[in-house]
Amino acid sequence: MFCSVKVRWVPLLAIAVPGAILITGSKSLSNWKARRVFYFQKREDAMKRIIPAIILTLMALALSGCGHHYHAMYVRDAADLVKAADWSKMETATVTMTDYAFNPASVVFRQGVPYKLVIENKGTEKHYFTAENFFRAIATRKLQSNTDGEVKAPYFSAIEVYPGRSLDLYFIAVKSGTYPLICTLEGHEAMGMKGEIRIE
Repeated sequence: MFCSVKVRWVPLLAIAVPGAILITGSKSLSNWKARRVFYFQKREDAMKRIIPAIILTLMALALSGCGHHYHAMYVRDAADLVKAADWSKMETATVTMTDYAFNPASVVFRQGVPYKLVIENKGTEKHYFTAENFFRAIATRKLQSNTDGEVKAPYFSAIEVYPGRSLDLYFIAVKSGTYPLICTLEGHEAMGMKGEIRIE
């Protein structure tokens, strides 16, 4: 009787034990997969937080470098030059814009002298006084309208003047050279609206 019992339980044990191992192994595999998924989710979440921060940092550095390069093209000590200048000895020059010309077409300034440049538009449409390289060669004090106020800015690239209006540019001529002057409105340069500015 005892032997028959043993014979009957051996096959059951042979089935049950592997089954238990299989169940235990499945749970271990599931736990490992869960831990792996959790790890990658945490890693992905961390990357989502880190990557935008890296991008913003790189953008800030790039903009800072570009801004520094942009400002470096202009007169660096412009504010000091403007402050130290004797504006009571300021000289005045006038450039008149018509349809389609600058008059005079050639303007000469002397290095180190403070100026008021009157830019007037006697044409029938608006015009641009565009002389970016010239603006990089001067220390700008302000741009003033006798009717609408003034703008105090260290850098300009172009000045727009409406028909019948005028603007006064206060500056000190700093860097010697010859600089092109054009109206950048479409077709105006081709019709002859161009000139030059010299600093000697």
